[in-house]
Amino acid sequence: MSQTFTAYITKYALTRGILEMQVEETSQPGMVKAPIGSGWYFHGEGRDWHRTFEGAQGRAKEMQRRKIEALKYQIERLTTRRFDAPVKDE
Repeated sequence: MSQTFTAYITKYALTRGILEMQVEETSQPGMVKAPIGSGWYFHGEGRDWHRTFEGAQGRAKEMQRRKIEALKYQIERLTTRRFDAPVKDE
């Protein structure tokens, strides 16, 4: 019989926030299954799911920091793009 416990899901932290969910352990290490009927599986303890809210907060903040850095880079590329001449398609 699999054990049920509370996990904090960070897989969708940037779009939905940190989800608190009752999950079941699976036979695969580091993998948990969400409630019956949802069909959701989360892989990677410490990445997609966490046993403590503090661990989930740390991961979500890191995800947020990386996303902001990626967007800053994207903004920089867009603001320096020039449209003086057409680019030849090779």
